[in-house]
Amino acid sequence: MKFAEDLRSGNIIKIGKDLFIIIKAEYFRAARCNAVIKTKYKNMSTGSVSEVVLKTDEKLDDIRLDKRQMQYLYESDGSYAFMDNESFDQIEIPKDDLGDNVNYIKEQDTVDILFYEGRPVSVELPRNVELKITYSEPGIRGNTSGKVLKPATLETGYELQVPIFCEIDDVIRVDTVTGQYVERVK
Repeated sequence: MKFAEDLRSGNIIKIGKDLFIIIKAEYFRAARCNAVIKTKYKNMSTGSVSEVVLKTDEKLDDIRLDKRQMQYLYESDGSYAFMDNESFDQIEIPKDDLGDNVNYIKEQDTVDILFYEGRPVSVELPRNVELKITYSEPGIRGNTSGKVLKPATLETGYELQVPIFCEIDDVIRVDTVTGQYVERVK
């Protein structure tokens, strides 16, 4: 069993006889009531996408998945190609099945691919990844009071808010669960 509060983008859950891949999971804490998780998931057999709000303590059926380390090769026509490091077999996973994980994968990265009954269904990423900033406006001198953030574009095309001292070609650590800046890597 898995609790709803543990759901992350890319997780696979089973409801009834159908498998669902979590595309997006956002945590919300309301003022008067319990916290909830707003999820968007895709039915693996029909391809239909649904949204549902779950209580954080709600139990879901978790499934057993096989895991293999594979290297990300390239993206083509909305599919991401991966190669098995041992057998050199190649597979493709549709971008929709990867969800927000595509923001943190760059070519030549080695990631864990999750398989269900021999079929690739998702990618499992480490908690933090290191990515290079490819574009960011220069910081404004003197604007240093408080926590000042500015937008930055990373090498994967993902855009996030970073502290004002971060510059182009800096390597930063990004949390793959929240999608937020963690620290600058030296």
